[in-house]
Order: sequence, then structure tokens, then C-alpha cells
Amino acid sequence: MQPDKNTTSATYEVQVAGMPLRLKSSHDETTVQELIDLVDGKIKEALSGNSSVSFQKALLLASLHVAEDLVFLKRAVRSRLDSLETKAKGILTELDSSPLAQLSLRDQ
Repeated sequence: MQPDKNTTSATYEVQVAGMPLRLKSSHDETTVQELIDLVDGKIKEALSGNSSVSFQKALLLASLHVAEDLVFLKRAVRSRLDSLETKAKGILTELDSSPLAQLSLRDQ
């Protein structure tokens, strides 16, 4: 991978599933390599699962696997955020109704 440092975004010469590709990205080299490795791995996984799968179908399967990972990750994060929000609201309600909160309201 060779970044081109003459622009705000770097240009990388990479290979994905054996195909050369020129990418322009504002991401650092480590992030670009991580993305390449992920996509490359998903394509190889799709190709190795069935020898009759065409390269185009392997690309679609790899895309669907990445999309699946993203959807489930988003769901997990949303669920966790909702849970944290519920807990935070419960804590605020307890604090608002605590004896200390009542005292400070009367003193004002």
C-alpha cells in the first residue's frame, strides 16, 4: 500500500480478492488496511463456501455479510443506549424525589 502524500486524502494502491485497486481515502493507512482485510476476508469466505459461486456473486455475498454485521451491531448499540437511557432516567427520578432534593427545594 503506497499513500500519496500530495493531497489531503491519500491514494492507496491495494489488492482486494487479488484485484488491483486504487483507493483515495482520508483514513490513515492502518484503517484502510483493516477495511481491505475485512472485505478481502469476506470475499474469500464467500468463494470458499461454494466452488460454483461466481466472483460477482461472491462480492454480493460478502457485501451482505458486511451489511449483516453492521445491522446487528447497530441493533446491539441501540439496545444498549436505550437501556442506559432508561437507567439514567430512573436515577434522575430517584434524585428528584430524594429527601435531599426536597430539602434544597424548600430552602430556596
